[in-house]
Amino acid sequence: MTSAGETSRASRPALEARHSGWTTPLLLWLASRVVSTVLLATVYVVATANGWPFASSRRDPSFFTFSGSWDASFYRIIAEHGYPTTLPLDDSGHVLPNAWAFLPVFPTLVRAVMPLTGGSFWVAGVLVATLAGAGACVLLYRLVLAVGCSHRARWATALFAFGPTAFLLQVAYAESTFLLLLFGALLALVRRRYWLVAPLGLVAAFTKPGVLALAVALAVHLVVRWVQERRALPVRDAVAIVVSGLVVAAAGLAWPVIASAVTGRPNAYLDTELSWWVGFVGRQHFAPLTPWFTMAGTWLGPLGIVLVVAVLAGAVWFWTRRSVRALGVDVWAFTAAYALYLVAVFLPQQSLPRLLMPTAPLLGSDVFVRTRRRAVVWLVVGVCLQPVAVVLLWFLGYP
Repeated sequence: MTSAGETSRASRPALEARHSGWTTPLLLWLASRVVSTVLLATVYVVATANGWPFASSRRDPSFFTFSGSWDASFYRIIAEHGYPTTLPLDDSGHVLPNAWAFLPVFPTLVRAVMPLTGGSFWVAGVLVATLAGAGACVLLYRLVLAVGCSHRARWATALFAFGPTAFLLQVAYAESTFLLLLFGALLALVRRRYWLVAPLGLVAAFTKPGVLALAVALAVHLVVRWVQERRALPVRDAVAIVVSGLVVAAAGLAWPVIASAVTGRPNAYLDTELSWWVGFVGRQHFAPLTPWFTMAGTWLGPLGIVLVVAVLAGAVWFWTRRSVRALGVDVWAFTAAYALYLVAVFLPQQSLPRLLMPTAPLLGSDVFVRTRRRAVVWLVVGVCLQPVAVVLLWFLGYP
């Protein structure tokens, strides 16, 4: 017969694991917020005292409006006024940058919180983003833990929370909300809770673009399970995977349709997105898989094309490494599909580091955390690059 003491000792590891699943990532998040907040506040105070011009000016300068710089003003427009039914045009009839480039979940959440902050979008935006950042750290930790071990999960979360773009986990942007939903959906996929993937993916699709990579991961997951289990694959699981994949795919393709229906202009969303390209490459017609070559060719000529080919070859080499594939087919398929999405549709510029944040589960691979020394080096590099990124993005350009 098992004694009460033996039962207590046997259950202790499980209790510690559950405890660690919350406290470890939350402590890392809290420490990282201290670092990022001190950094942002220092830059804000020094810049204000010396009259340095910010990349994104504000009529009512404060630390919270400073934390809502760049295109956060469009989220404010959506939160306070909704989307325009008529697109703004220049004298030549070309679409100008407007709110349709930004999806509704984040500004909707901020609008719900605004009454608690005296109606301030900026304070509410920082609050929503910061809390979502905490949730994203917890879910990233649990995701890497589910495909690796506590060592990998701990260091991957630390590298994510203290990385060069970690300040985005608390500024009034949609990044942290998207990551919260995305990491939750990936964790549900890894744990084979397929019906949970659908609602998380659906909401993520209306938070930021890129959720089609999740639909690809579901498809790859289904193929792998089919090959491995064949007739042993339960029909209910197959149905759940297919339905969730279709829901996520449909949601990921829905926003351009909605934008066109509301504005009455075909390609309203695409024309809006292309309006941001003008300052970099002039007016362009969109063709998949060409933006990186267009950008590189415009600024660097033939050398730029060679550089893009080299970067793509390096990416293929990276994703075929055994240490990356060891994270499991779900993480591997999603991150590879998401990277392909960026190559297919995104014009690479200073926003690229921000848009790479959904690939954070890769931080749990041996490339970054094989040894403690290697992980510490990457952590120091990330912390050192964060102030560089803040100075560059607040005073030279948007992220």
